Amino acid sequence: MDKTSRLYALHAFFDGRRRAVSLEEIRQHLECSPATAKRAIRELREELGAPLAYNAELGGYRYEYNDGEPRFELPGMWFRADELAALVTLREMLVRLEPGVLGDILAPLAQRLDGVLARRTLGLAEVAKRVRVISQHARAPGACFAAVARAVLSRRVLAFRYKRRTDDQVSDREVSPQRVVRYRGCWYLDAWCHDRKALRSFAVERIDDVRLLDERASNRPEAELDTHYADAYGIFAGPATRIAVLRVVQRRARWVADEAWHPRQKGAFRDDGSYELRVPYGRPDELIADILYLGPDVEVMEPTALREEVARKLAEASAVYGGVPRGASGGASRKKARPRVRI
Repeated sequence: MDKTSRLYALHAFFDGRRRAVSLEEIRQHLECSPATAKRAIRELREELGAPLAYNAELGGYRYEYNDGEPRFELPGMWFRADELAALVTLREMLVRLEPGVLGDILAPLAQRLDGVLARRTLGLAEVAKRVRVISQHARAPGACFAAVARAVLSRRVLAFRYKRRTDDQVSDREVSPQRVVRYRGCWYLDAWCHDRKALRSFAVERIDDVRLLDERASNRPEAELDTHYADAYGIFAGPATRIAVLRVVQRRARWVADEAWHPRQKGAFRDDGSYELRVPYGRPDELIADILYLGPDVEVMEPTALREEVARKLAEASAVYGGVPRGASGGASRKKARPRVRI
């Protein structure tokens, strides 16, 4: 245990304790020698100003306060070495998630943390070498990310121009921002749209011409936000109206069984080693994409409409490659086969 952790543990040992404790109890609590325990007592009292005193009548040490004296707290930003390491690790993860955006904001804090850690055994450079965050298919948050985040935190109405991804249609919006959400490598703004009189989600990188207005943003109840945004599958909002039943083959079953597809999913292994997964969903777009990602390792059992839509997508994908001849391997076959799709 290093010095910082020892003083932290000693303060926690005395904080709120009424009875006095002996030097032997302190030594056992800190798991150190009597000399080290005495040194920790002296450092906590003299260097940090703790009201730690030896009471001869009670035969031990305790915090003693004068009338009206406030409870003693450790001064400044006080963390154990392991807590500091965790904070710097988190900082490194955020910087790697969004280089140049969050990194600039967190850099002063990271420098202060690194200064403290440098006096221990772990520095920021070491953390940077040991932490890796890989964001696949991530989209850059765009130039307006900082303004959007500022509006969310300051609870101000936000006006902006939004360019819809599907058809590049442009619309002017005025919203009460509720949350910023990072989902699958991309940032989204959950907000109450004043124009539509409803909750909406906006891809932050599609937001432009941002203006923070003086008007205070309206706060929607947490329960309303959770019901609207968390009930359906993936990023699409709205209620989950259907249940998808998926059968995952044995060779992939253990991987899928450990994955979180939805907060209310249900799953069970079957006698043949396959895994049956039940997932609530509303719009099927994202669920279909995840099913297609598993390829031949998953079969849609229910509902029929979802099964047919996945089959159609697979047939279209097969048609792009001219169909896959039955039993073909190695080089290309001269004979074209009709696409065979089984899900």
